[in-house]
Amino acid sequence: MIPEAGAPRQRHSGGHDSTAALPTALRRRGGRGPGRDEPPLPQGGRRCGGGRRGGARRLRAGTPRRRGARPAPPVPPAPLPPAPLPPLDVAALRAALSDLAHPEVTGAQVRVTGSAGRWYGTAGVADRASGRPIGAHDTFRIGSITKVFVATVILQLAAEHRLVLDAPLQRHLPDLLPSAFPRLSVTHLLNHTSGLPDESRDGAPDLSTPEGIARHRYDRWTPQQLVSLVSHGPMKFAPGSKQEYRGINYVLLALLIERLTGRHYGEAIASRILHPLGMRRTSLPGKDPRIHGPHVHGYMRMTDGSLLDITAYDQTAAWGEGEMISTTGDLDRFLTALFSGTLLPRPVLERMFTLPDGVRMVDGSPARYGAGLQTVTMNGITFWGKTGERYGYASALVATRDQQRRAVIAFSPTHRDATQLQMTLRVAEALTKG
Repeated sequence: MIPEAGAPRQRHSGGHDSTAALPTALRRRGGRGPGRDEPPLPQGGRRCGGGRRGGARRLRAGTPRRRGARPAPPVPPAPLPPAPLPPLDVAALRAALSDLAHPEVTGAQVRVTGSAGRWYGTAGVADRASGRPIGAHDTFRIGSITKVFVATVILQLAAEHRLVLDAPLQRHLPDLLPSAFPRLSVTHLLNHTSGLPDESRDGAPDLSTPEGIARHRYDRWTPQQLVSLVSHGPMKFAPGSKQEYRGINYVLLALLIERLTGRHYGEAIASRILHPLGMRRTSLPGKDPRIHGPHVHGYMRMTDGSLLDITAYDQTAAWGEGEMISTTGDLDRFLTALFSGTLLPRPVLERMFTLPDGVRMVDGSPARYGAGLQTVTMNGITFWGKTGERYGYASALVATRDQQRRAVIAFSPTHRDATQLQMTLRVAEALTKG
């Protein structure tokens, strides 16, 4: 649930659905299969060889066909080129980014790439104390965008036949969840159809006020402690029957990576994604609450009206699902490689763009999560990607499947609540307006 405007988050974990408050018109329309934003194959078209006469000429010019041999299958017609997107409206993007009052934001940046246009812009400052403007290589906390990295490694392991996505999670992690819990597949975790119980409030800190958040900013959590918060019954729904965004699903997936690889899940992400792609400014902080090197600061508005620099924050509460740090440039590089099939074989990559059949969100709206990615449609343009947030930080990375347009958005809202959606919607409108 999204708190009322001005109220801080009441959950300790990073498992918040930033699209839950999106207007219905911006969500993926129901009844459309995965990947339908790609152009359909034409119903007809000219075949290679120009028909029977052209084919006869080609046969005579080449090796004679043996009697009784079957003719070669016809070459399928080429797909139609993708419909062009509206030209990039730089003035609209600049205006959307420059409004730092709705919501209250201390700094923002947008990087747009793709074949339909490129632009990078900033507004506000990276550091209020010094007044330093945001630099293109400044790092920031990316929150739940971490989940896309975790999902990518899980799908890589599936492509290597080291796990079966539809097999029970309990096969690999037999003693982690209560034995009374039903069978949970890896797919149920990837696309948020697990139905796990809500987190217990027993032992969880009180984060109902900004002061409470600040007081608990250095609390240390283990993944086993996070799992224990949902290790009670009953299940919210039968696994696979509904969809509900939950951060704990990816805590379990990160533990599965560690079980299968024998190494910390962050090391698996680094060796399989960060190092091969040259993402030198992307990291997993682990138990280090600081951000090192040039970075954007995050701030939180306190009850007395003052602003607290909330940059330093122990991210173990977001272990496996929301702890990573990156830049707009690194995230664009990752998104390009992911959508291009560099990181995953095409059949496995398709899982990311596949919505569960016959399943709706718990609020009755259409399902919008594949295996690691979420989808949203605005002004007739469908994007796939992921949003993320931590205290003092909000971000999103999105792209059309054909990569005509990719965008990475990052800003520093002073309230972690529904108001921060205003910035995301303004930028999305500027990216898609015709």
